[in-house]
Order: sequence, then structure tokens, then C-alpha cells
Amino acid sequence: MKLTPNFYRDRVCLNVLAGSKDNARDIYEAAEGHVLVGVLSKNYPDVASAVADMKEYAALIENALSVGLGAGDPRQSLMVSQISAQVQPQHVNQVFTGVGTSRGMLGQNDSVVNGLISPTGKVGFVKINTGPLSSASADAIVPVETAIALLKDMGGSSVKYFPMGGLKTRDEFAAVARACAEQDFWLEPTGGIDLENFEPIMEIALAAGVTKIIPHIYSSIIDSASGNTRPEDVKTLLASVKKLVG
Repeated sequence: MKLTPNFYRDRVCLNVLAGSKDNARDIYEAAEGHVLVGVLSKNYPDVASAVADMKEYAALIENALSVGLGAGDPRQSLMVSQISAQVQPQHVNQVFTGVGTSRGMLGQNDSVVNGLISPTGKVGFVKINTGPLSSASADAIVPVETAIALLKDMGGSSVKYFPMGGLKTRDEFAAVARACAEQDFWLEPTGGIDLENFEPIMEIALAAGVTKIIPHIYSSIIDSASGNTRPEDVKTLLASVKKLVG
């Protein structure tokens, strides 16, 4: 069972949500395997039911599973770690303070574990109090370089930068991208990304020299009637990736 994502040209792997198992399979095919398919822990009543269902998802998509929190909900942090320990997915979404727990419970260093940090309105600084208790406390704002070093200390693989609001935080995002490149850390831009701003956002990360990028494109490509991600939009995103990466 492969534990590492299938990056296009070892550089970019999409991250989108699945509305069903059939949708997951369609997404995987549309992305030619260069995708992580998100399934949210929030949608299950307990760990056991989540594990059973997510293992079925993983079997359909060569384990390209991304275990999600659900809009970065810190209350899901422990459940995500518990699920991931049993499922062994390629990708785990975590709040900043949950990274060490997830890495320890996974028992291996191959699966990607991201850590959620947020924009602050100040270039070069990020908010790291994204955990269950800390998110309700006074903001902990630190230099992005320090946040990355802390994530490395905890066994993290990447920064999940959320909520970006698309290009609203362009200058802050560019600073995060530069820091990731300098510290050889992966980057996951998240929040408000759609088919229109996808390429400009990716160009910022690629130009900064980030080694691996996992962009999250969620609600903008989900069909509201079915709840499924549109495979044709995933094909469009992959075409953009191929154009940008070369």
C-alpha cells in the first residue's frame, strides 16, 4: 500500500473532496492519479464507522485518501489522528497542535501530515493557535519561519495555509511560500480557491521555489445538487497543473 501521494512531475498533487465512493473513483481517474481525495471525519458518528468506510474509499483510489477535519474544525483533531492510525492514508489534515499526535499514531514518516496555520493581516507572520483549546484563546502570532520549524519539530510535512480567501491574502501567501521554499517544506494553499484564481495562486508558490504543493480546491468545484466534485473541473485543474509545471 503506497503511503506517499502521486505528485505530477514530483511537484504538485491536487486535493479535492469526494461526495461518494463513485465520485472518488471518478475524481481519481480525472486527475490521472495526481490527487488526494478528501473524506471528512466530521461526517461520521465515531472512529469505527469512519475507519470502515474510509478503508473502502482507499481501496478504490490506490490509497490516495486525505483524512479531513471539516473546515479545519479543531474539535475533530483527535478523531482524525485515531482514524489515520488505523487507515494509514497518504494524507492527514491537522490543526497545528495535532501534528505530533497524528505523526506518532501513524507510526511512520511517509504519510503527509499538514499543520494548519492562518493569515494574520501582517506579511511574514501567521497564527498558530488553531487547536481545540488554543483556538479559543488569545492569538499566538509568530514569524512564519518559526511556525515551519515548530511543524518540523512535531513531524509535520507541510503548511496548510487557511483560510486564504483566494487571492485576498496574496502578499502574505507569497511570504509563506518563500519561507517554505527556504526551509524545504511543503505547502498546501487552502480556502477560496477556484478555477479562476487557481493558476495565479499556483504561480506564486511555484515561482517561490516550493518543492511540493498540494492545493485544496473544495466548494467551488462541488455540484450543489449532488454534493459531488465535478470530474470535468478536476480535469481542468490538472490541465492547468501540466501547463504550469511543464
